[in-house]
Amino acid sequence: MTTPLIGAHMSTAGGVSRSIERALSVGCTTMQIFTKSNRSWFDKPITPEEIAAFREAYAKSGIREAMIHTSYLINIGAKEASTENNSVKALTQELERAQVLGIPYLVLHPGSHTGAGTDVCLKKIAGNLDEVLKSADGTTMILIETMAGQGTNVGSTFEEIKQILDQAQKRKLLGVCFDTCHAFCAGYDISTDEGYEKTFQDFDRIIGLDHLRAFHVNDSKTPLNSRKDRHEELGKGNIPLTFFKNLVNDARFAKIPKVLETPTDPEMNLYRREIKLLHEMISSKQAVQ
Repeated sequence: MTTPLIGAHMSTAGGVSRSIERALSVGCTTMQIFTKSNRSWFDKPITPEEIAAFREAYAKSGIREAMIHTSYLINIGAKEASTENNSVKALTQELERAQVLGIPYLVLHPGSHTGAGTDVCLKKIAGNLDEVLKSADGTTMILIETMAGQGTNVGSTFEEIKQILDQAQKRKLLGVCFDTCHAFCAGYDISTDEGYEKTFQDFDRIIGLDHLRAFHVNDSKTPLNSRKDRHEELGKGNIPLTFFKNLVNDARFAKIPKVLETPTDPEMNLYRREIKLLHEMISSKQAVQ
């Protein structure tokens, strides 16, 4: 039996190790966390005691392929030098935190050109990823997240992500996180069986499915090609539940972590419901390897 890797974004209030307890309480077999405020550049180092507590809890939990999401302030493709410099430093710190915690994936919003132009921004992102990855020990991969296409954000097309990967020298330490809401809002019609297959055929042709390492599993408040990033509960938005059933039953993605970033309540009852729903969607045939 292959245990499906299905989970959600967990709070680290009270210490990063507390996220494991919370994840298990809602049935996670994978998860995502912030290791610091998502609206701040930097934070004090995680204490050795908290690192040890997290690593012990993580090892015992059965949770696998966990992810850290980087701060929303980071823009390593920024036009402004001060923002770019802070972003590179902040991303380096977040990579170091992922490495000491033993977390395999660090998810990054690629950036925004803020008027400098897409090609300039993509080249800058690739160069800065190489700079950050100079300090990598090989235990953590940076995942470039597919974006919805708001404003001057880059990374909403597979071609733009390919440009980053093609220009980066540290490509073996880079992968892609496919956000279902973002892709739909960027114009990839995953709402039908035909559109689902075409989207992933295009991904494979342009980027390569071997680079796809994680999914953010989100419904969308806004319609196809809206270019707005508005997550919604599964079954309450514009992406039909048939898409999510296709995703969790796709043999190509059986070992790839799938993490909810949908709205939830303080008790995480909505996460419990959605995780249960995704497990129920998995056919008995797919659950056996």
